[in-house]
Amino acid sequence: MPNLRITVATPAERAEREVAEGTTAADVIGEDRAVVVARVNGVLRDLSHELADGDVVEPVRADEPDGRMVVRHSAAHVLAQAVQDAHPEAKLGIGPPVANGFYYDFDVAQPFTPEDLQALEKRMQAIQKEGQAFRRRVVTEDEARAELASEPYKLELIGLKGGGDSGESVEVGGGELTIYDNLKRDGSTAWKDLCRGPHVPTTRHIPAFALQRTAAAYWRGSEKNPQLQRIYGTAWESRDALKEHLAFLVEAEKRDHRRLGAELDLFSFPDEIGSGLAVFHPRGGIIRRVMEDYSRRRHEEAGYSFVNTPHLTKGKLFEVSGHLDWYAEGMYPPMELDEGQRYYLKPMNCPMHNLVFRARGRSYRELPLRLFEFGTVYRYEKSGVVQGLTRARGFTQDDAHIYCTLEQVPDELDSLLSFVLDLLRDYGLDDFYLELSTRDPEKSIGTDEVWAEATDALRVAAEKQGLELVLDEGGAAFYGPKISVQARDAIGRTWQMSTIQVDLNLPERFDLEYQAADGTRQRPVMIHRALFGSVERFFAVLLEHYAGAFPAWLAPVQVVGIPISDAHVGYLQDVAAKLRSQGVRVDVDASDDRMQKKIRTAQKQKVPYMLIAGDDDVAKGAVSFRYRSGEQNNGVPVDDAVAEIVAAIAERR
Repeated sequence: MPNLRITVATPAERAEREVAEGTTAADVIGEDRAVVVARVNGVLRDLSHELADGDVVEPVRADEPDGRMVVRHSAAHVLAQAVQDAHPEAKLGIGPPVANGFYYDFDVAQPFTPEDLQALEKRMQAIQKEGQAFRRRVVTEDEARAELASEPYKLELIGLKGGGDSGESVEVGGGELTIYDNLKRDGSTAWKDLCRGPHVPTTRHIPAFALQRTAAAYWRGSEKNPQLQRIYGTAWESRDALKEHLAFLVEAEKRDHRRLGAELDLFSFPDEIGSGLAVFHPRGGIIRRVMEDYSRRRHEEAGYSFVNTPHLTKGKLFEVSGHLDWYAEGMYPPMELDEGQRYYLKPMNCPMHNLVFRARGRSYRELPLRLFEFGTVYRYEKSGVVQGLTRARGFTQDDAHIYCTLEQVPDELDSLLSFVLDLLRDYGLDDFYLELSTRDPEKSIGTDEVWAEATDALRVAAEKQGLELVLDEGGAAFYGPKISVQARDAIGRTWQMSTIQVDLNLPERFDLEYQAADGTRQRPVMIHRALFGSVERFFAVLLEHYAGAFPAWLAPVQVVGIPISDAHVGYLQDVAAKLRSQGVRVDVDASDDRMQKKIRTAQKQKVPYMLIAGDDDVAKGAVSFRYRSGEQNNGVPVDDAVAEIVAAIAERR
């Protein structure tokens, strides 16, 4: 007889129902095979989860973010089962879902080979077709240790009961311990793993997956621990979704900035210098200079003052700022100089900008004071997270700090956010949403009232832009809340770009003051703002966004003159001189290569314009235009060709 009242919530409706004890989430959700897990009172649960009185149940489909996460976690279990089928001696690490896929770590005698991955994927397909059921069991610590006695890494996790990183929390969670059995159709156990869950009902609910690559990974991320072998894979709700994702990966690989940087001779990472420290080659240097020069001009027009600060400082500065309390792990170790004085490479520019503000008395008439610097900073990223220009150890921030009165904050944030978005659009990014990062009470300084005031000011400014606003709870820096501009590139990937932070704490730590109109001493508000984030990272984002084919105004070589024969070299050099007089970056290919090879070379270098000249062109005072797309326009008068190129560059087409 029904004695429980529950609520079933779907996007279309919300309905109350009476059900009997022992009713599961699957019983009330129905027969929709696209539903793989339930959200019960906001918590993801297996569809076999028994409901209690008052529960609110929501079906979660495999094509939703939470549904995909569960599909991928279940695929990680199938991978681990396949590995132990093929390598019974393999010891299990952790196997969490990650963005767009999953991984699992194994302790094995030999690294996995590409042939191993092919065999493992076939075994996974066989397990998937068997339709093995995922069954959850609550166990005591003693029971878990007995069942997993041969798994040393699992025994270590059992002792943790709560985990540290996301992978560990997937394994053991908090509170109770659970084991998931993979059951064959006859009810026998095919495999089992320590896991918090939840999982899809059966392996048939993992319709599409692929193994991708292997890597070495230290147990629990520490180099003090054993090195394991990690297998990465991806899993999706349908074969079409998997096919689309794999095609996306192929395109992303073509656009990888590290690959394009080498192909186009833009930058490199010499071993002699060290991990995460790039050198820019002449062509990369041109792009970087143009990026920076345009940004400088726009900042000058917006009333910013340029400053310069050193690369290192005494440790006392970062004691005052709080970085040695909150950010020491991200800093390089100190150098002991001047009879034991500790010096640090700076990870941030803001403390030094505070010293610029404090160097003399300030009046309210000077505010807002906008200080700007291309300041190089150094952060000791772990070797496993260093990734080309997007996660480097040394990089240059386009860093601004605005000092203003509390009353000026709303207008300043309005103009600042508009300035940031407009400048990003000038570089060719125009698909944005905003993210508001709020306080983490465990990792922050200052009062609740100060944080609430700063957070509200950012929220109001963000909402005025008419863009989607996403909340990032607890994601702020230790000194203040943050708005970050998230930009989607040409293939739909999201990159964090500009950040804006309202800081009411560092001005107090540095005892910053200005004289108000009534003669009293007042504390300014400090707004932190990095527009590119870092020049290097922004360079990488644009390189991938454009797939190396920069618009003409950013291209390192904007025009290449291609003579049909040696007799036409001088003519094109005269054309090149006209272009150079207009500030255009132009080369003439006077090599011994045939014309068609010269064209292919220019196309590989992704040069926007090729100007070809032969006898007919010389006779007419013209050139043949060949565009990067392969289109060609013959017999264009030289002056018209110059005007077209100069206009395209000036208009940043």
